[in-house]
Amino acid sequence: MMPLTNRKPTLLLTATIMCAGLYAIGSYVTAYIPSPWGAGQFRPAVVIPALFATVFGPLPAGIGAALGTFIADSVKYGYPYPGSYLAAVPGNFVGFYLFGYIVRKFTWSRFILATNITLTLANFIVAALYVLVFKILYLNDPKYLAFSSPALVVFILGLTIWWFVTMLPFVLLVTPVLIRVVATAFPALVSEDVRVHGLREELPHTTFSLSLLIPGLIMLIIGLVITVTPLGESLITFFGSTTVSLIEIMFYASGVVLLILGLLTKLRSKL
Repeated sequence: MMPLTNRKPTLLLTATIMCAGLYAIGSYVTAYIPSPWGAGQFRPAVVIPALFATVFGPLPAGIGAALGTFIADSVKYGYPYPGSYLAAVPGNFVGFYLFGYIVRKFTWSRFILATNITLTLANFIVAALYVLVFKILYLNDPKYLAFSSPALVVFILGLTIWWFVTMLPFVLLVTPVLIRVVATAFPALVSEDVRVHGLREELPHTTFSLSLLIPGLIMLIIGLVITVTPLGESLITFFGSTTVSLIEIMFYASGVVLLILGLLTKLRSKL
């Protein structure tokens, strides 16, 4: 089992190409499922660069995620999409490079930490660059130029939260299974830390369940704030009643789903 620093360049190049290709395919499959905000898309394929970050380290995951998202977006739009290379590419690179850096000495606690930090930071970078750089600076989109500063902040944070919530269960529930499969089937590919902890160490159930329960509770609180406070009316002014209704549904539904998953994880640990 080679340490990450001693791996051959050809292996790392191959891993990068595989990560990019698989991520592009996985991202394209759900590319036409939009967010309630009218921007962004459903992307459970983030499990792929998360897996490569754990097994092969920061660079193959960061570069593979950046290339993969650019390929998927370019195929979707039929040309090199500026919104991708101005926003999605840098966000994916930073996020999954950081993921690989955090789990370079692998434990399941580090994996959970990497998941939460990466999905928060990377999605915020993508959302901020998409709105401020692509829509406003690059396109001079009149719709976005008409937004007040608070509305832009709400839009960026809302898009960040939507991505985070829709990606979190997949990374936490699917990627550990994939890591164990790779560690079992190809032990020579993974580091000693991944092989030992991935196969022998149980997931820290309390930390794992809290990683689902806390975001779920926050989503429900945000939904209630939109419903029962003047914030909802303010959002309708900028985004329209239909969009705000979809946003409310998003927060309630995602909150309930995350809470259920967190409770099921906690109950399973006691059986």
